[in-house]
Amino acid sequence: MGGAASIHRVAEVLSFKVITWAVVEARRQRLRDIAHAMTVILCATATSIINDGISIWDGQTATLIGKARQPDTLFLETGNPCFNPVWLYLLCCLELELEFEGLVPDEASPEWLSKGDNAWELTATSFVGLQSVPGLVILYGSMVKKKWAVNSAFMALYAFAAALLCWVLWAHQMSFGYYKNSPLFAFAAITVILLAGSLLGRMNFYAWMIFVPLWLTFSYSVGAFTIWGYGFLQHKIIDYAGGYVIHISSGVAGFTAAYWVGPRHSHDRQHFPPNNIIQILGGAGFLWLGWTGFNGGSPLSAGLVTSLAVINTHICTATSLLVWLALDMVVYKKSSVIGAVQGMITGLVCITPGAAGLVDPWAATLMGVMSGSIPWYTMMILHRKSAFFQSVDDTLGVFHTHAVAGVLGGLLSGLFAKPKLLNLMYGNDVYGPGLLHSGGHIHPGLKQMAYQFVGAIFIAAWNAVVTSIICLVISRIVNLRMDEEDLEVGDDAVHGEEAYALWGDGERMPKPRRLHIPLICRRLMSTPV
Repeated sequence: MGGAASIHRVAEVLSFKVITWAVVEARRQRLRDIAHAMTVILCATATSIINDGISIWDGQTATLIGKARQPDTLFLETGNPCFNPVWLYLLCCLELELEFEGLVPDEASPEWLSKGDNAWELTATSFVGLQSVPGLVILYGSMVKKKWAVNSAFMALYAFAAALLCWVLWAHQMSFGYYKNSPLFAFAAITVILLAGSLLGRMNFYAWMIFVPLWLTFSYSVGAFTIWGYGFLQHKIIDYAGGYVIHISSGVAGFTAAYWVGPRHSHDRQHFPPNNIIQILGGAGFLWLGWTGFNGGSPLSAGLVTSLAVINTHICTATSLLVWLALDMVVYKKSSVIGAVQGMITGLVCITPGAAGLVDPWAATLMGVMSGSIPWYTMMILHRKSAFFQSVDDTLGVFHTHAVAGVLGGLLSGLFAKPKLLNLMYGNDVYGPGLLHSGGHIHPGLKQMAYQFVGAIFIAAWNAVVTSIICLVISRIVNLRMDEEDLEVGDDAVHGEEAYALWGDGERMPKPRRLHIPLICRRLMSTPV
């Protein structure tokens, strides 16, 4: 009886192996119905073997389950010459579950593609897209005079559409030369939309239509290639999510283009009230929360660095907003909503270059303090005193909120970047540590700070030169600035449309003049006949 039982058990084990092999082959041949049926038989056979009391080996069960997708090693490396039914039982149950849920690799979902990471990247791309449309569309349309609401919002919408087509057709190939699953299209689009903030209220829309593809091609793509692609600054500058490629570029290019386009109408420059502050807050909300995808999507995975990037982004932004608000209240004795939005933007920009997922939260807080104070000083104090800044009409102060904050964030990234987080993000020894984390070897930290500074100089210089050339070329084709008559009228002259059927351009309605009636007349009028 003992010999017969042993033969029976050996037969069960052999049949288990044969059926398992058949399941693997059926899946290879994409015979799903047969694979399902054999997997059920496999589970039943494994249960029978366990019930028969065959000796169990408990080591490395989880590791062996992970070999479900590797048929050549399915029965190897068990650590025991005897066949172990337990891990195979778990294995076939796992395979059965994966099969029913569609998680087994196939042509539509190859093994190299992580569904979780890919899902997060698609979500992050959507977040960044929402920053532009409707985020900046609403923000721009609300921060300007009523007569420029349509034109300002439409400049952002057009740039988003044009950037998508340019990116797909040639700009991505110029920047990277290969496919990369990340929100890079949305990055390119938001860069040129941010640039538009310097030009609102006077740029010829036809000139803008030409400017967008030219600037993306010759300015943005070169910056992206230099730092993120295969350029001479690759693996030298810490630019985690585009502080250099996006924010310094948009700030400097916007300021340069504003110089060539010229100022707004004199009356607009002196008096340019926003037409809807409530909608400004709505657009700002899209911008802030969309930055979760902006910085959270940059690691191209859903891991530790991603989580840290998201929390650091919000810490820095909130701190910057509160610092800017406090300075407004101390200096100007009023809490400005627009000022708070500017502080929010500088915080978002400052944390982006390298610090979002590469520094500790305490460092993100310090960066928020500096991003809420230094750009505040350059915009609210220095800008008003400097003849240089006054000579250029930067409508929304993009130079201060993006170029100044971007350079600040880049330098602070070289100061606070933590070696362990750099290794998690980029691998060992790709970048030097932050200066504060250099320990006894200060040279690598100083070298990294130097790279951060050189990178900012290069991006600023390249954008200033190329943007100037583009503006000069366009001016030979069409006027960069609208005619004076169109500047007087606004949206109706440019697009034949107006944003609101309301009075005025956002100014306060003057108090109606009351007719003065002499006292004797009022008495006569009140006396009953």
